[in-house]
Amino acid sequence: MNTAAYQDFQLATDDGVSLAGRHAGLGEPVLFLHGSGGGLHSWAGIADRLADEYQVWLVARRGYGPSGQPAPGKRFADEVADVRRLVRHIGATHGTDQPAVHLVGASYGASLALHAGLDAPGGLRSLALFEPPLFAAGPRIVPLARRYAEAFELGDSDTTAAILNEVTQVPAEIVAAFAAAAPARPDPVEARRSGLGWRHDLDALAADGTDLTRWSGVRLPTLLMTGTETWSPMPETMRGLAAALPQVTLVPLAGQSHFATMTAPDLVADTIRTFLAERG
Repeated sequence: MNTAAYQDFQLATDDGVSLAGRHAGLGEPVLFLHGSGGGLHSWAGIADRLADEYQVWLVARRGYGPSGQPAPGKRFADEVADVRRLVRHIGATHGTDQPAVHLVGASYGASLALHAGLDAPGGLRSLALFEPPLFAAGPRIVPLARRYAEAFELGDSDTTAAILNEVTQVPAEIVAAFAAAAPARPDPVEARRSGLGWRHDLDALAADGTDLTRWSGVRLPTLLMTGTETWSPMPETMRGLAAALPQVTLVPLAGQSHFATMTAPDLVADTIRTFLAERG
């Protein structure tokens, strides 16, 4: 695994929300987008495994510290603009106005990568996605986002956790397993950072739709990874997405669930590496 030193960066967006990140390595740039509840650390284990061949870029999305907090009512378009700004910044470090950035996302970050591939493909060379939760959007999420914001302001962590389970449709037995494994006293700073990010992400999900056919407009080569043990409706959603994407490579990760980026970093890194090598 690569042990290259990371360099930190700060980037101001058009609406004044600062983006914090870091990068390491040489070669073609790969930009990683984390999922809901994650952060700057989420892709580190996989990025470290790729930094001997690629220049890896990690960022905390808007709403997740150490990046800045946006106003309530975030939309995917706001983060697509952030991706566009990041791509331009990466291009500037390479001395070009036309970078060729590979965009990698997991969960919500994969949904964002799809939006960027559809609405702002300039400067992007490929997409690598792990289980975008495209079913967790639209009118069903509107009251959940409202209830979550209210409970979060009250500091009611039991209610916010229950609402997130409704959003993601995690089976009860998996919820129970997580609860049993969770530390008795979670770090309050980390819990609030994650909770704030979720609040903003729910706003964007509530304003989004669930129509899978729109992704037929994504014209970039796309790797779609999915765990064979992930709960419904993710498998059905991934099959529908694969059918819609014009240039897709669907790779099931045997024995893995929605948490494969944490539980199987070698497998995920190797899968991404193979896909990127084929783009060379």
